[in-house]
Parts: sequence; C-alpha cells; structure tokens
Amino acid sequence: MGLDTSHGCWSGGYSAFMRWREKLAEVAGFPPLRSMDGFSDDGKGLSWAPYKSDALSVLLNHSDADGFIPAKECARLADRLEELLPLLQGEGGGHIGDWREKTQTFIDGLRLAARRKEKVEFH
Repeated sequence: MGLDTSHGCWSGGYSAFMRWREKLAEVAGFPPLRSMDGFSDDGKGLSWAPYKSDALSVLLNHSDADGFIPAKECARLADRLEELLPLLQGEGGGHIGDWREKTQTFIDGLRLAARRKEKVEFH
C-alpha cells in the first residue's frame, strides 16, 4: 500500500513521500516540515502564510493520501523543483533512491499534466 499519483509523478510509500518532502523543504530553506501546521505532533505548527507565495508550498502542504495539484499550479511547481535539483545530492533510501532522479520524475509528471491542462491526482 502506498501513494500513487496520476501522470507518473509518484509511486511509492507514504513514508518515502514524507522523507522526500522533508528533503525538499530542507534544501529550499523552509523550516523542518514536521514543525509546520498540519505536521507538528503538538498541534502548534508554524503557519504556512509566510511561504504561500512559494510554489513549493503547494506540494509541501498537501495531503499524502488524496486530493490533487491543480493544473494551473503544475508548471510553476515543476519550475520550482527544477531550481532545487542542483541542491539534491545522494540517496534517499527505500522507495526514493536518488533524490534528483525521484524529483525529476515528479517534474516530468507535472510537465505532462501542464501540457494536457490536467490536475495531478493523489490516490
């Protein structure tokens, strides 16, 4: 059992998806993802408001079980992820493998969805 998205963006474990997003948050200069609203254990997470204009927040502040990334956000998010590629180094382990390769796969799926004017669905 795991997370699959449309357009081939992601197929893997929920825990791997969380680790990947934690890595993205780290290299992008966000606070640790587990300290953010919706992720903190104490229910007193940091607000997403200061990061709302960053396209990456669409992915970081997203359910890992359902929902979608709107078509209008796909190209912008792909561009932002491409900016982060040089900062991603090494292996993420498990279903992730190479950080860059996993991120490039997500970018490719986002680009496909953007060309088709379709949302990326999580299931």
